Amino acid sequence: MKAPVVRGRRAPAMRSGDGLLRGAVWVLLALVLATLLGQLTGAGGRPDAIVGPRLSPPGSGWLLGTDNLGRSLLPRLLQGIGTTLLLSTLAVACTAVISTALGVVAGYRGGRTAELILRIGDVLYSFPAIVLAVLVAAVLGPGRTTALAAIVLVTVPLMTRMVGVAARAVARREFVTAARISGVRAPTIMLRHILPNVAGTVAVQGTYALSVGILVEGGLSFLGYGVQLPDASLGLLIQEGGLYMVGAPWLIVAPGVVLVAAIMAINLVGDSLRDRFEPRETRSLV
Repeated sequence: MKAPVVRGRRAPAMRSGDGLLRGAVWVLLALVLATLLGQLTGAGGRPDAIVGPRLSPPGSGWLLGTDNLGRSLLPRLLQGIGTTLLLSTLAVACTAVISTALGVVAGYRGGRTAELILRIGDVLYSFPAIVLAVLVAAVLGPGRTTALAAIVLVTVPLMTRMVGVAARAVARREFVTAARISGVRAPTIMLRHILPNVAGTVAVQGTYALSVGILVEGGLSFLGYGVQLPDASLGLLIQEGGLYMVGAPWLIVAPGVVLVAAIMAINLVGDSLRDRFEPRETRSLV
């Protein structure tokens, strides 16, 4: 005899938010695929090639117009998307490794160890993101390494705290207590029992960190401390386009729209992951 089907449990699959999630995923895939096509096949032309008159509006020869040197904006935009996404993704990957290690140790050990880790994070978190990024640039000088380091420093504190909270909750559960009583070593407990149970938190916080990373990279490059010419990034393209906002608005509109679309899409994916790993009915209302 078959078990009865509870139809009420299928309702979340039909939520209107699923359409937004699909749209967000398609936007991100489109950005990644467009960047790959531009880099691997040369679609759109060379980013440094002068193809027409300066500040020409979008037309058949240059789909997004030309910049102040007569270069087509399309290949530079594709290069900028790739640079921004690559730098932000690499930085967030570093953040995930650092924050997961620190958060799991803080959550499991507790006491002075957790206090030290969290207080250092609070000091970094007390700085506004762009101020901390500019301080990093003042020490390291402008460039990609500066953008990478700045994103890591900005995103590590909050992610460490969130992972630490999740790890502390897991460390208090019965199977962890049983492992301790059985004499299992602390590193083994953290790797086999706690780490898999905080993977959802890491994924959720990682998506939010990625959107913050894109903003930080854009802000640094806009201020002249991030990616440098002749390379391109979304922030650098917006900075260049801002100089010709009145006479050639397409130079700032195209990278600006892409930047906003990427951040919104990533945040929508993050919200979906949060709903999956942290159902609303189980969240604390305190």
